[in-house]
Amino acid sequence: MNSGDVAWILTSTALVMLMIPGVGLFYAGMVRKKNVVSMISLSIVSAILAGVIWVLYGYSLAFSGDVGGFIGDLSKILLANVSLDGSDAIPEMLFMMFQMMFAGVTLAIITSAIAERIRFSAFVLFGVLWLTLVYIPFAHWLWGNGWLAGIGALDFAGGIVVHVSSGFGALALAFAVGKRYGYGEHPIEPHSIPLTLIGGSLLWFGWFGFNGGSALLADRIAVNAITVTFIASCFAGLTWMILSWMNGKPGSLGIITGVIAGLASITPAAGFVDIPGAIVIGILAGVICFMALEFRIKKGIDESLDAWAVHGVGGAMGSIAVGIFANPAISGYAGLLHGGFDLLLTQLLAVAVTAVYAFMVTFAIAKAVDYVVPLRVELEEEYVGLDISQHGEVGYA
Repeated sequence: MNSGDVAWILTSTALVMLMIPGVGLFYAGMVRKKNVVSMISLSIVSAILAGVIWVLYGYSLAFSGDVGGFIGDLSKILLANVSLDGSDAIPEMLFMMFQMMFAGVTLAIITSAIAERIRFSAFVLFGVLWLTLVYIPFAHWLWGNGWLAGIGALDFAGGIVVHVSSGFGALALAFAVGKRYGYGEHPIEPHSIPLTLIGGSLLWFGWFGFNGGSALLADRIAVNAITVTFIASCFAGLTWMILSWMNGKPGSLGIITGVIAGLASITPAAGFVDIPGAIVIGILAGVICFMALEFRIKKGIDESLDAWAVHGVGGAMGSIAVGIFANPAISGYAGLLHGGFDLLLTQLLAVAVTAVYAFMVTFAIAKAVDYVVPLRVELEEEYVGLDISQHGEVGYA
């Protein structure tokens, strides 16, 4: 083991963990004040569910053995045989913890689809099933030597595993749970944009661990990942700001949303692309995710915290961009601009399969949960707010 590498991944694990309440704060500011406790709680519970499942069987199914390229085995159930020692630069126990935080962040992101209307008990059941049937298979397919890794698909830090899965899953969940009462009939305004800005800033900060830590070493790839992560997010935020300014005023909510779009888009590419590639990815993220959000609004889809437009579309675009901009001088992989046409085709296939699987399986899980425990609260409970009806608390006394 190398103490520098261990120290960096320990730090990165803590940074990614910070992103989970960051998601909660980011979402909480965009809902009405009667649901602020609910949104933050959903992120905290996402971390709890991910931690419990990861220990019981999640890590084993994602990262031990292989059954037909689809899933791992149970040889490391209850973290059996997960060592504190070993010949690698970091112990497997640390790798397990780092990956556990990714699972928590991913489930937290999908709560965008159920803002202000989910029954808490239904979410707990949904979260267990979604992590088991959607997230864990994706983690194995790409990071656990599953079938997508076998055909050469690349996902440096979760553009597909985290963002496409949660974004397209959120879209399916929004369709399954239905619109909020009064959506489209009267304005539903954010109650605290400063809270969202704080949450977004925590996400921005934590993303250095999210992407930089995915090198799993304190090396040149980690340095490149951190550098292109910040650069892409800045260009995406600037692009979104310009687009919103052209249509009125440069609102702070739009600016931080643009930053997050850039972060989601550079995530799959952070260890593979150079600075010019990161600049282009950032600009594309600002434009394409902005257009996706406008499309969602035009169609009246109540996925109003925009996991699909930002994470789903951004993660998909960034994953495809790997097949275009991957620079062999960075990590040995060549995208289209460097003569690697096959990589682009592989990335397109990986994104398409992931998006379709995430959407269809999430929708099926939601319908199954709704059959057992109604997904939505009653109309009266939605009217008074989930803070009181689901938690017996208020955010602001």
